[in-house]
Amino acid sequence: MRSVQLTSRDALLVVDVQNDFLPEGSLAVAGGDEVVPVLNRYIALFTGLHLPVYATRDWHPANHCSFKPYGGIWPPHCIAGSRGAEFPAALQLPRDTVIISKATSVEKEAYSGFEGTDLAERLRAAGVERVFIGGLTTDYCVLTSITDAIRKGFEAVFLVDAIRAVNVHPGDGAAAVAEMRRQGAHSIVIADIAQAQSTHPDAR
Repeated sequence: MRSVQLTSRDALLVVDVQNDFLPEGSLAVAGGDEVVPVLNRYIALFTGLHLPVYATRDWHPANHCSFKPYGGIWPPHCIAGSRGAEFPAALQLPRDTVIISKATSVEKEAYSGFEGTDLAERLRAAGVERVFIGGLTTDYCVLTSITDAIRKGFEAVFLVDAIRAVNVHPGDGAAAVAEMRRQGAHSIVIADIAQAQSTHPDAR
């Protein structure tokens, strides 16, 4: 997918870019911090065109079922109200970003930003038909959010230069990228939008 023209039907979804997934976090993702400056460029493009920005976050209770002490596979992370659950200071989310909290129940995991939330309804109410998705991690929350976006009738685009994988098993990230493409999601890098917008400054 090249020369992407943004329109009033588009939205940006930043997935789970939280301190615990960055270096020194309790569930650090290799290169997780590298997505922040790239996402900031996407955010600037969308906000410059008055297009909506959404951000999901894990917002776990302290005894969440996904945590190892409670039978899950992950170390405790992104506990609601903790510093680890906060967005990093370097992430330049606009003031009117719509924050979607997920996996808030003790007994239920929710990787996708759509699972157990009103994200789809919010997008539809805003007239969004195409969602551009980046963040963490490629092989879990980005993949499942892409899957659910498509299942719920949205066109989905994932930001190749603004995602990183946890890679519990070697190759998980690459497999997730292949699966997203198989499902019909498009993939872009920042230059695909930047170039298009430079020749079409008014996407509204």
